[in-house]
Amino acid sequence: MIDYIKGEIVELTPARMILECNGIGYEINISLTTFTAFQGKSEGKIYIYEVIREDAHLLYGFSTLLERSLYLLLTSVSGVGPNTARTILSSLQPQELVQVISSKDEVSLTAVKGIGVKTAQRILVDLKSKVTGLAEQENIAVAPVMQTPNAALAEEAVAALVMLGFQKAASQKAVSSILKKEPTARVEQVIKYALKML
Repeated sequence: MIDYIKGEIVELTPARMILECNGIGYEINISLTTFTAFQGKSEGKIYIYEVIREDAHLLYGFSTLLERSLYLLLTSVSGVGPNTARTILSSLQPQELVQVISSKDEVSLTAVKGIGVKTAQRILVDLKSKVTGLAEQENIAVAPVMQTPNAALAEEAVAALVMLGFQKAASQKAVSSILKKEPTARVEQVIKYALKML
């Protein structure tokens, strides 16, 4: 089992990363939180969770051990798959998620795309006692503001949403609407807003 990979960041998008280590390029699925943590960096160390199936060998990467722990807890809940867990961690920072679960904040969880009332309740019931030990962990650093033209930013945001499983047309509409209201928003903010709208 791979615990972490340390190497050169060859490619970084809001939904995936290519990390080169000893001449091998690893494709790693990431959350928006991890994207923000590695943005602007040329190398890094990413904590890994491997999913090995008959038809695929997938790597999920996290900038902190806290985020990986939360991902594993989320995927242990019935009805929460790898992509749903990644969407939750893209919508809420790890520390926020700990607070949401600890305080049984159902409203914040159901605001995440794909999380209905029943799933939110299952997460809160199953994980409330388990997140207690994670509550004092440090939050991850926020990346500096990206100076990206709106068109390129919109394209990157839409591509990330499509990779997370949303329809392209709906994603474009949401991103366009957000940028009209918030023209100076960073790409990660645009995606977060879109996740709540879609």
